[in-house]
Amino acid sequence: MAADPAAQDLTHGRVLKIALPIVISNATVPILGAVDTGVVGQMGLAAPIGAVGIGAIILSGLYWLFGFLRMGTAGLTAQAHGAGETGEVAALLSRSLMIGVAAGLVIMALQIPLFWGAFQLSPASAEVEDLARDYMGIRVFSAPAAIAIYGITGWLIALERTRAVLVLQVWMNGLNIVLDLIFVLQLGWGVEGVAFATFLAEWSGLGLGLWLCRDAFRTPAWKDWPRVFDRMRLTRMAAVNSDIMLRSILLEAAFISFLFFGADFGDVTLAANQILLQFLHITAFALDGFAFAAEALVGQALGARNRLRLRRGAYLTTLWGVIVTAGLALCFALFGGQIIDVMTTAPEVQDEARSYLIYMVVAPLIGVYAWMLDGIFIGATRTRDMRNMMAVSFVVYCGALAVLMPVLGNHGLWVSLLILFVARGITLGLRYPALEAEAT
Repeated sequence: MAADPAAQDLTHGRVLKIALPIVISNATVPILGAVDTGVVGQMGLAAPIGAVGIGAIILSGLYWLFGFLRMGTAGLTAQAHGAGETGEVAALLSRSLMIGVAAGLVIMALQIPLFWGAFQLSPASAEVEDLARDYMGIRVFSAPAAIAIYGITGWLIALERTRAVLVLQVWMNGLNIVLDLIFVLQLGWGVEGVAFATFLAEWSGLGLGLWLCRDAFRTPAWKDWPRVFDRMRLTRMAAVNSDIMLRSILLEAAFISFLFFGADFGDVTLAANQILLQFLHITAFALDGFAFAAEALVGQALGARNRLRLRRGAYLTTLWGVIVTAGLALCFALFGGQIIDVMTTAPEVQDEARSYLIYMVVAPLIGVYAWMLDGIFIGATRTRDMRNMMAVSFVVYCGALAVLMPVLGNHGLWVSLLILFVARGITLGLRYPALEAEAT
């Protein structure tokens, strides 16, 4: 079979052009977290640090429930773009914005029971809880902006406009940091100052995001309400988003159970596991760019019904994912001990973390396929497969825990997590031929 000229347009340079801005933008996220903690730390009290930490975790968890909006919007928009349906591309932006704003308004309206439930699950001291409520009571009013930005981000990724995503992320985090310094260190607003900084950064981020998407608003399709509210298209979007949400809940349940089971092995082991999980976060941040590239390229190829282009997009993005994870595994093998020493000065935690460091070397190498296949399946909107294969993998993970933990202890816990990665890669890999066949 002769090579498809359109497939040849997918080059290594194009993949890197999509991926690298995402990798760079991800690097700004931990910097913001460090500044938030650092500025309240200057108050010289423990409670404000704990309040900002727990408040941010609760709100991030609530917003994360709507993280499907980024992934679903990316897949559907990439396919519409690949099919040349410019009107549907614009309509998808309108739908995602409406869903994001509506979700944020629901969280605002239900904030009292939601915050109460969160503190029942994760109780804190009275002082920390009071300060955290003050913090969340301010930040929750930017929930519509924060969640709508998920949709904007997915829409921009689908069109390969990841430099715009980088601009948006740098603007929001940069403004947040500057306002942190002004409100807390200069004006002395404390925890409320950190909250106001994030509130303003998120609303300004929504404004900038809308400006970055201004091309869509130059066409009448964005307000073609019969199209925007078309029942068939809304039903498809709801199905895609609900599948992704269920898959994400199962994945999050696996990681939460990992932390809970790790707590049974004592404070030192729990601290070591928490430090080592940061290695996985680093891996995820690095791979996000290439998984997002897969979402865009695979989605566009499927929309164009171009099987060769889809295959090449999946191959190139996965190849780069493998290259990056091989480099990370080598870095963790050579410098993992030094990274652990930077993260903690407690000798017993350092020794404990080193005894499990081998799993951090192996994890990127075997987990890369699950991460990349997630991006491929999101781009193809094969979300039912993602949901079902995640359910199978979760059962495998639970079985591994039941068998290995009683025998191997914390080593069994880590091996079970690696088995989860393998199960996700294998189960999704088995469904890949059906995905590719859809592009014919």
